[in-house]
Amino acid sequence: MTNIYAVILAAGQGTRMKSKLYKVLHPVCGKPMVEHVIDQISGLHTEQIVTIVGHGADKVKAQLGSRSAYALQAEQLGTAHAVIQAQSILEGKEGCTLIVCGDTPLIQTSTMEALVKHHEDTNAKATILTAYAERPDGYGRIIRGADNSVSRIVEHKDASPEERAVKEINTGTYCFDNKALFDALKKVSNDNVQGEYYLPDVIEILKAAGETVSAYQTESFDETLGVNDRVALSEAERLMRARINEQHMRAGVTIIDPQNTYIGPDVVIGSDTVVHPGTVLSGSTTIGEDCIIGPNSEINECEIGNRTFIRQSAAFDSQIGSDVNIGPFAHIRPQSNLADEVKIGNFVEVKKASFGKGSKASHLSYIGDAQVGSDVNIGCGTITVNYDGKNKFLTTIEDGAFIGCNSNLVAPVTVKKGAYVAAGSTITDEVPEESMAIARARQVNKENYVRKIFPKND
Repeated sequence: MTNIYAVILAAGQGTRMKSKLYKVLHPVCGKPMVEHVIDQISGLHTEQIVTIVGHGADKVKAQLGSRSAYALQAEQLGTAHAVIQAQSILEGKEGCTLIVCGDTPLIQTSTMEALVKHHEDTNAKATILTAYAERPDGYGRIIRGADNSVSRIVEHKDASPEERAVKEINTGTYCFDNKALFDALKKVSNDNVQGEYYLPDVIEILKAAGETVSAYQTESFDETLGVNDRVALSEAERLMRARINEQHMRAGVTIIDPQNTYIGPDVVIGSDTVVHPGTVLSGSTTIGEDCIIGPNSEINECEIGNRTFIRQSAAFDSQIGSDVNIGPFAHIRPQSNLADEVKIGNFVEVKKASFGKGSKASHLSYIGDAQVGSDVNIGCGTITVNYDGKNKFLTTIEDGAFIGCNSNLVAPVTVKKGAYVAAGSTITDEVPEESMAIARARQVNKENYVRKIFPKND
């Protein structure tokens, strides 16, 4: 295969989105549209990717980083004008150049591979990615000659009734011979109502020069969807979600209700895991085999082992082992590390804390900035008092310790191995190994006190 280059058109502001966020940065399934595009292009092993930026250039660059070179289209004067901004980077190079819009998040590597192959097989100077549209209104039509070659692209507003009946449409994705592309771009005129330079005019220039122009029709019209407003964004989200969920189900994951399950494109799930409705899995989350997730759970940037059960709970940026039981209504905050066989029960919040194997906090507790050993039992209502209004401090609970209900562990403090803390205690000093700490006022009963305060009328 010849050298492949790619140009991503990402300079437009997207006024129809009616948003402060630049169009190509709007997320689809949790990832900006333009990043979906570059992910798929990267699968082609391109020699060079150039992203054309304009509005929001710095934010687009910050999102894509070193994965692309950049060219600035300071003034938006049409698609041909956008591509020619890459001239200093690509002109004169041998190979073919893909032109892809940054607002087409559904396009796939396999489709672009097929487009490039068709381009090479037909020895074309330009190849248009086309699709069959049941309702082609608003799209440019592909008009083919008697030999099935492309005669021209005609815009909907300029098409005759016969041409409007054609349902093969121009998707806006192209493959060009790189040298022919930049030679032709210099000849594109802006002699039109909008006064802009249009990329489809390159097709006419190449045809007039007697060059071969071909078209490859993708089987999936959905892949070619361009997002120009919030309605199309919602449709892209729906289609992408369905694609992602199908991939997981075909790989052995049970998704009870795919229409109400939201899984990001970078999530990895092991076989025989069951995902219940209302669940949101995002970021680079990895879930092992035989887990049960949900219903109504939110998990972001977590690594989860096998056979773990997380129901009606939220977990973020944390490590969660195998055979762990979380929820319902638990909150695992960032930088937590739960070892195998840990139980985090209902209304328990864990923040920047580690739990050793087999430890439990089953009810109504806050465990923050803590190191909890193995086989520790933390009773209902326990709080690690980690913040003095200015600084955070560490609580250490060693292996086998037992923390009674309604205890306050005022950090920095250590409960040593095998120690007990009596219910209702406020612990401010170290508890020695295998000792019991009782830190509460002694109970005093005042006989007949209520009668003295509230005497009864006889």
